[in-house]
Amino acid sequence: MFTYLVRRILLMVPTMLGITLVVFGIMKAAPGDPAQMLISPDGELRPDERAELIEYTRRRYGLDLPVHEQYLRWLNMVSPIGFGVDEDGALSGFGFKVPDLGESFVKRRPVLDLIAESLPITLLLNVLTIPIIYTVAIATGLLAARFRGQWFDNVSGLFFLGLWSFPTMLAGVLMINLFANEQYINAFPYGGMGEAVGRDMAFLPGRGDDGAWSAGYLLFTMYHLVLPVICLSYGGFAFLSKLTRSATLENLSKDFVRTARAKGVREKNVLFAHVLRNSLLPLITVLAGLLPSLLAGAVIVETIFSINGMGRLAIQAIEFKDQEVVMAITLISGLLGLVGYLIADVGYAIADPRVSYE
Repeated sequence: MFTYLVRRILLMVPTMLGITLVVFGIMKAAPGDPAQMLISPDGELRPDERAELIEYTRRRYGLDLPVHEQYLRWLNMVSPIGFGVDEDGALSGFGFKVPDLGESFVKRRPVLDLIAESLPITLLLNVLTIPIIYTVAIATGLLAARFRGQWFDNVSGLFFLGLWSFPTMLAGVLMINLFANEQYINAFPYGGMGEAVGRDMAFLPGRGDDGAWSAGYLLFTMYHLVLPVICLSYGGFAFLSKLTRSATLENLSKDFVRTARAKGVREKNVLFAHVLRNSLLPLITVLAGLLPSLLAGAVIVETIFSINGMGRLAIQAIEFKDQEVVMAITLISGLLGLVGYLIADVGYAIADPRVSYE
């Protein structure tokens, strides 16, 4: 197992090179000059001043260099081993260095600072979403397989098929109009996370110095995330529930299940102690790609609900062809995907002792 893990970790390097190279090439092939996009054509600049400012922006962020040289410079910048860069942009000695994600030429801030502000919000959405997805999916999938052909199986199957077919974008818009509209239920905020209001709250619920009761920053934030979490999770547990049902039905017909039942083992123990463990392999496979897919899904959800997470940051970066931000998000998403598949391989061996990588 150790040899296999080392080999897989080493293979991550060329895989990430391929991912970043493809994304960089697509971004460069897309129409539009980011230096021109940053400068409004309706400004008071004369044509010669505008051209000079565009040329300065290109030189400032290396956009005037050949495409292959731009990629190699970015690769050197994010790598822990490479050439140093002095204040004039010239390369210096080769060796170990501190990786740098660069600077956003749209927001004129270090990319690392932008990600440090956005990533915790997206991770919070995922931390809340993944347990909901797997709890609902495993419970309903086991029950649907246990009562195959009965009313629960038929109703849940039709319901989850409808959920899986419902677009996330449409669901988000409908939720806002129904649950956040003053003309209807108006039970939740229409967007954002209430950062400006919640900043002055205590973290936990309690009474303040004036004796007034406050929900606290924790509950205040959870309240703002109810609709986004629902919108982000319903498609996941709808798909996983059907997958759990199929895997459970396959194992219910195995000899070890019939043997356990013949010995008088309770049906609950048969399902959870015998069938569930042998049905985990397809669920582990889906889990490997779930986190990157939720980051992709957060692009839609965060845009609809005006949440300043990684998804919204990615949309803004792609819109203005903000090279450093796009490549940083690609790097993080790619690493999450590769680490997820590595964890899945380890999970296979834990769930099924017959799986061996030696």
